[in-house]
Amino acid sequence: MSNNSPETQDKKGSLEGSPTSRRYRLHQAEILLNVTKTVAAFETLDEVLVALVEITTTELDADRGTIFLNDPETSELYSRTAIGKINREIRILNTNGIAGHVFTSGEGLIVNDAYDDPRFNRDVDGQTGYVTKNILCTPIITVRGEMIGVTQILNKNTGEFNDEDMDLLNAMTAQAAVILQSTQFVERMKKNHSQEMKFVDVVSDMISEIDLGALLQKVIGEVTQMLNCERSTLFLNDEKTNELYSQVGEGLGAFVIRIPNHKGIAGAVFASGETMNIPHAYADLRFDPATDKQSGYFTRSILCVPVVNKAGKTIGVTQALNKRSGSFTTEDESRLKAFTTQVSIALENAKLFDDIRNMKKYNEGMLESMSNGVITLDEEGKIITCNSAGFNLIQLGPEAIINQPAEEFFSGANAWVLEKINKVGETQNSEIVVDVNLEFEGEVLSVNLTVLPLISLDQKKIGSMIIFEDITSEKRMKSTMSRYMDPEIADRLLGSGEDVLGGKSAVVTVLFADIRGFTPLTEELGAHGTVTLLNEYFTQMVECIQKEGGMLDKFIGDAIMAAFGIPLAHDDEEDRAVRAAIAMMIKLTEWNTRRMDEGKKLVNIGIGINTDQVVTGNIGSPKRMDYTLIGDGVNLAARLESGSKQYSANILISDYTFKKLKGTYRSREIDRVVVKGKTEPVCIHEILDYHNDETFPNMMEVLNSFKYGIEHYRKKNWEVAKEAFNSSLDLNPNDVLSKIYIKRCNYLNDNPPEDSWDGVWVMTEK
Repeated sequence: MSNNSPETQDKKGSLEGSPTSRRYRLHQAEILLNVTKTVAAFETLDEVLVALVEITTTELDADRGTIFLNDPETSELYSRTAIGKINREIRILNTNGIAGHVFTSGEGLIVNDAYDDPRFNRDVDGQTGYVTKNILCTPIITVRGEMIGVTQILNKNTGEFNDEDMDLLNAMTAQAAVILQSTQFVERMKKNHSQEMKFVDVVSDMISEIDLGALLQKVIGEVTQMLNCERSTLFLNDEKTNELYSQVGEGLGAFVIRIPNHKGIAGAVFASGETMNIPHAYADLRFDPATDKQSGYFTRSILCVPVVNKAGKTIGVTQALNKRSGSFTTEDESRLKAFTTQVSIALENAKLFDDIRNMKKYNEGMLESMSNGVITLDEEGKIITCNSAGFNLIQLGPEAIINQPAEEFFSGANAWVLEKINKVGETQNSEIVVDVNLEFEGEVLSVNLTVLPLISLDQKKIGSMIIFEDITSEKRMKSTMSRYMDPEIADRLLGSGEDVLGGKSAVVTVLFADIRGFTPLTEELGAHGTVTLLNEYFTQMVECIQKEGGMLDKFIGDAIMAAFGIPLAHDDEEDRAVRAAIAMMIKLTEWNTRRMDEGKKLVNIGIGINTDQVVTGNIGSPKRMDYTLIGDGVNLAARLESGSKQYSANILISDYTFKKLKGTYRSREIDRVVVKGKTEPVCIHEILDYHNDETFPNMMEVLNSFKYGIEHYRKKNWEVAKEAFNSSLDLNPNDVLSKIYIKRCNYLNDNPPEDSWDGVWVMTEK
């Protein structure tokens, strides 16, 4: 509320020519002269602000004062210092509060009851504990009429602010405006110069850095500091995967995040090559808030620029998040573009160096991860490297191995190794020796040893490599177990310390697979062709079994016996077995396609699967032991595999397996049978998931029609059943099973079964 009433104006006018008025004007002139002298003595903006605040608060007999200057880049009013307890930079939007109103209106304001004015922001008092009573606020205007800020005086010590106070404050701020503007300009110039010099130093430091991890950390740190933002990320493009990745650590495995190089803001900038300055991230449809949800971070503003190399190719993007004061400016864009342009060359060099280093580490890591000992020798026969496994097996330190001549290291009982090394050096052919002894420090190792020649890219001799495999009892057991199961499972079992080869009873799912018509096939192929075919066939089928965690039990001629649930149990053994069988049929189809293209005969197989209690263990004589399983459950799986030929099916599973399946498969119950050697009937099901629309057209319709036919077949409704089976044949003329049931219906119609007949069929073949 302005203290500018008519009475005050009259009183003021009457005093203008009085001695009091002349003394007032003289005092005011002295104050203005003091302002000029005081602020002229200082060089920095901070010093000028402090001096002006002290003068204005003292002369106006006020408790506190603040000078706000306008930042045109952020549209904010900022104060560097204030009288009282608050001594920090304050920034507010240049439209908010009393100060914002005065700045935007250009007119001074007297508020004698701050809490009664809706423009007053009480939050500041609430945070600081200070109580604002009255306010005098006036704009700072240069002689050219430019608005550069406001001066705000709080809480007059005696009485209220009046027009004389307003006039005095206007006069003082007008007197200081020129100096304020000039010191502001000088400070900006110094700041820009300092930033430019720092920019030069930073770029020089960046260009000299060759380590990618360290370089990325420096870039991210400098961008964050340079733009005064909360976070920044440098994404580089991986051309192999078409992904943008950020790396904040050093060496392998330091990638923090990977995203497709066309997704999100970073992907949009990389794809377009255009800078994006987004003041409100959540208002932009290209922004993906999923990362914020996962991390709990809130993204407000984004500045993202492409990183372009000297050839004009975009190799990545630099992204800055959440400017600490306001939004990112055009100056921020220019500085970030200039920065990324300068460091792009260093980034490419560091990336190339990182690729080479990673390749070297990969090769070294591959050697270190090997369980076999590996020693390399140079052309002169000196030991150059030895991996960790080699040190552990030999039980000697690097100083006793590295740089030692081979003739000295492999001497005495190990002299035969030197003979092998020399022979390989002469012939350039590898030498392999199985189950031999190496002796170091009185300890004897049983090993399989291989000596290989080392040849450079230009076919020059550069040395030799020695690989030795420890075949102690643990290694022997692992080697034995790996014949049956995936090596990873073997490792886990050995690590458990259990007697995994001892006998035990367990519920397992057994899978049998057999090649149809194998005998005539072998007669046509001959011995060599038969072995080649079986090796190709077994390799592909065993891969399908072990991929599902199954254990290969044995090969029986052309047959495969496998088990799921031993020696490690899962909660979905039945599904694993069925998935393995489906994969085997799909792999067989792909293999047959290649064989047909090569003019070779096609191979067909049958698979039987059953779940039951069996006995497992290492069974045999002291001279020959095999880990296997025995029991009726094994026999039923074998019977189902054999019976699949009668039903012209490829995969048959027992009802015991079917009832435990957790997954959903395209299947049908095809019969209730009593297998040879048994008296109790078993339901058997056919799995059809390996088929496609060409190999089994109209599958679901056929399955529904077939199910209807089976129901009436068991009710002895022969004609209704035949009609359903014929419908199945109309939908799929190659459905042999429907033809089989039509023949059965005709036979049973002519030879009616007994009244007690329940649809069970007796399998007379194994």
